[in-house]
Amino acid sequence: MNINQIEKQSETEKKVYTVKEVAELLDLKLRSAYNFCNTTNDFIVLRVNNSIRINKESFDHWLCGGSPD
Repeated sequence: MNINQIEKQSETEKKVYTVKEVAELLDLKLRSAYNFCNTTNDFIVLRVNNSIRINKESFDHWLCGGSPD
């Protein structure tokens, strides 16, 4: 793999999850996932206008049993 391929891979790598994706990962109903994302401090939740996005790195770290930094 050359440097151009690495740069292109990191540009297309997903940085955030949607609430729907979090619900699927945690096997929750969508409403429960929204409630969880609105009340948790365990990972980074971003709110932009009416959208909620979850920082992938912090969520994955939390899911694997890590503590928030």
